Amino acid sequence: MVKRKKFMKIAIISDSHDNVPNLEKALAIIKNQGVGLIIHCGDLCAPSMLSKVIAPDFQGEIHIVHGNVGDPDLLEEIAKKFSNVTVHGKNGEIEVASSGLKNKKIAFTHFPEEGKKLAESKKYDFVFYGHTHKPWEETLRLAQGKKCRLVNPGTLAGMFYKATFAIYDTETDELELKILELL
Repeated sequence: MVKRKKFMKIAIISDSHDNVPNLEKALAIIKNQGVGLIIHCGDLCAPSMLSKVIAPDFQGEIHIVHGNVGDPDLLEEIAKKFSNVTVHGKNGEIEVASSGLKNKKIAFTHFPEEGKKLAESKKYDFVFYGHTHKPWEETLRLAQGKKCRLVNPGTLAGMFYKATFAIYDTETDELELKILELL
């Protein structure tokens, strides 16, 4: 698990499906809002989206999981060229400082079924996933008062639903859905 000591804003993106204009617009907003880390929940699609759009334009950390579209081996090969990019495979996890008494543990994956399994494991405070393209959030109440927020930030590509992504502020513990056309 990758651990972070300081407060930060995290952008959660999924299903960008090679939509360069939407990705560029989202990156401009993300940088303007002082985001220090991006989580991409899969279906980036062409690995060149990473090498030509995201990584050269974003100086913070980038964490990506595989989706069901694209070449995962090529994505991992390209990611090795950038020191700020980590490809986690099917599932990823990080730990971040929060305003509460303990750090927040975050997992991310592409598929909703896998996301639900991760949330039910009782290991995480947040689990982010994609695939359905539909923005969604639910709080799972688990044993012994533990809870986990299970969140889909929607599709940045704008396929089937409006183009969306989310920003989580670890200092305020607020998660906000961003509708790209309104920004």
